[in-house]
Amino acid sequence: MATKQKTLDDLFYDTLKDIYYAEKKILKTLPKMAKATQSKELKAAFEKHEGETERHVERLEQVFEIIGRPARGKTCDAIDGITDEGAEIMDEYKGMPALDAGMLAAAQAVEHYEISRYGTLRTWAQELGHDKAAKLLSETLEEEKATDKTLSGLATSTVNSKAEQEMRAAS
Repeated sequence: MATKQKTLDDLFYDTLKDIYYAEKKILKTLPKMAKATQSKELKAAFEKHEGETERHVERLEQVFEIIGRPARGKTCDAIDGITDEGAEIMDEYKGMPALDAGMLAAAQAVEHYEISRYGTLRTWAQELGHDKAAKLLSETLEEEKATDKTLSGLATSTVNSKAEQEMRAAS
């Protein structure tokens, strides 16, 4: 029995379902991360990104509409693994100086995954002639890059050094 030849269009749709699932999972995870963090700045960054993530989901739904396919998620093992690692950090480092540094690192792992996915999807949308979809994906890509930059700034300006200082003070 011959299987249907898969196309770039099929891959585009499958990857859209993947990132849609990921964004929905991230929406559930961000409030937990904001609640667990000890840093006001990091909490604010997580809360801001939650609002952005809601817009990312809306944009993805627009992309599904543009390509005439139903908006649905497909289990993304990568984001499940990354968020599981973040949950593990929240459990193992609760109340400890390195908690925020670990949560920030987990958040950046999420951002790097999203940047990779959105960059690929934007390129494929352009290849497939979905110019409106490419524009929407590009907007989200730029927001993900900005969030990553913000997190990097927090890491180097306060979060990592605070964890180190608190460790020294405790020893």
